[in-house]
Amino acid sequence: MQEREVVQRNLALQRQWYGEPLGDRVRRLVVAYRTSQAQLAEVLGISAPMLSQVMSGRRAKIGNPSVLARLVMLERKVFTPGVAAGESEAVRQALEDVRDSRPALGRDSMPVRQVGNSEEVVRPALRQIAQPHELEWAADLLDSYHPALAGLLRRAASGETRAEDSRSA
Repeated sequence: MQEREVVQRNLALQRQWYGEPLGDRVRRLVVAYRTSQAQLAEVLGISAPMLSQVMSGRRAKIGNPSVLARLVMLERKVFTPGVAAGESEAVRQALEDVRDSRPALGRDSMPVRQVGNSEEVVRPALRQIAQPHELEWAADLLDSYHPALAGLLRRAASGETRAEDSRSA
């Protein structure tokens, strides 16, 4: 099999296993944490060449589950208020916390895709990164072009749930 075919096969496997190519996920983290790929590899506990191979599709998977757990931890910490605001101390602390972590994994401890009502996850995350008046302001801006998104922002601002949320509880 030629290298190009191997890369395409590996990227397809990454989409299947991880929801999208790992290169896309890692690049977002490099931008969000304003760090280099090599520094990110060190935080994850993987060599820089290995991370490069996974990102490019020359390797299909991250073989060490702790490395994958740290990747997910970094993805989740992007939504903490200080990191989301780009505060250098918060970013440094998040990277340090993840680097020093020793995640224990079980079969069901790290779902790749969110199960259930994703709005239940999004509303609290929005409330963590913006004040209610800021969410209302953003909703007003989006209302004429994206009314569903504006509604989500308003529900997050008020703390209310949608009718179907309360019925399913």
